[in-house]
Amino acid sequence: MMEKTIINITTQVGRIDAILAKEDLQYSRTTLAEWLQNGHILVNNNKVKRSYKVSVGDTISIFPPEVASTEIIAEDIPLDIVYEDNDILVVNKPQGMVVHPAAGHSSGTLVNALLHHAPLSTINGTFRPGIVHRIDRDTSGLLMVAKNDVAHKALSAQLKAHKNDRIYYALVRGEFSEDSGTINAPIGRHPVDRKRQAVQVGGREAITHFEVVHRYVGFTLLKVRLETGRTHQIRVHLTYIGHPIVGDPVYGNAQKLADVSLMGQLLHAKTLSLTQPTTGEELRFDSSLPTYFQEALATLTPINQTDI
Repeated sequence: MMEKTIINITTQVGRIDAILAKEDLQYSRTTLAEWLQNGHILVNNNKVKRSYKVSVGDTISIFPPEVASTEIIAEDIPLDIVYEDNDILVVNKPQGMVVHPAAGHSSGTLVNALLHHAPLSTINGTFRPGIVHRIDRDTSGLLMVAKNDVAHKALSAQLKAHKNDRIYYALVRGEFSEDSGTINAPIGRHPVDRKRQAVQVGGREAITHFEVVHRYVGFTLLKVRLETGRTHQIRVHLTYIGHPIVGDPVYGNAQKLADVSLMGQLLHAKTLSLTQPTTGEELRFDSSLPTYFQEALATLTPINQTDI
C-alpha cells in the first residue's frame, strides 16, 4: 500500500501544481495532476483544482490510489549486480536498457529483470517497483534499488537530503580552461518541446559540480557530481554551458565520433554511495567505464595524461 503524504505549507505560496513540483515527490507531474483531478490530493481536506493558490497554513494531503497487482512480466534477463543484501540491490545498468516499463517499453526493462531476481518495494506503484532513482536509457552505470518499503523510504530520504554521492563520467565537446566548476541553473520542462528539459527561470533548483579528468583535442572527459537530481540534469547543464555530451541525440547533435558509432550519450554513472537502511553502514561502489566508452576515448588525441 502506498502511504499518504502530508505537506504543511509554512513559507511557499503559489499554485498547488507548482508547489507539488518543487517537493521532490516520487511521482510525475502527470500523475499528480490526475490525482488532483480525482480527489487523491486534498487541501485542508477539500478537493481543489490545479490552479488553486496555496497559502501559508494550508495542509496538503496526498492519498495515492490503490494500485492493482502488477501486470509486469518478470523476465530472465542477465543483471550485473554489484551488491545485494536483504534490503537493497546496486545494479550496473547497461546502455540501452530502460529502467522501468512505460509507453513503448513494456518489456526488456530493468524492472522486468529485477522482478525475476528478487521481491521489490511497492511504494512507487505498479510500474516502478523498487525504483528509488532513475538514469536515462542510454546512460549506463550504477543504480540503487529497494527490495522493501522500509528500505525505499530510507533511500528516498537520503536522496532528498543530498546524502548520496553520485559521480558520473561524461565525455563532452570542447576544451575547458578551468579545472573545475559548478553549474547552478534551474531546470524545468522545455516551453516548446515537452519531451525535453531546459534551463529556465522558475524551474526547479539544479546544481551540478564538475571536474576535468582528462583533456583531449576538441574534447574533455569530466567527472560530474550531482547535488540535485532533476530529469536529464547533467545533459541539460552541460549543453547550457556550451559543452554537450558526445553522442547525445536530444541535447547534442552527434551520433558518431571519428570511426566509432555511438548508441547514445557517453555518460556513465560511475560511483555511488549510500547508507544501508538497516545497519547504518556507509557503502560506496565504483564501476569501470564500459568498453564502448573506453573505445571512444582511445580515438581521441590527449593533451595531457591523467589517470581515470
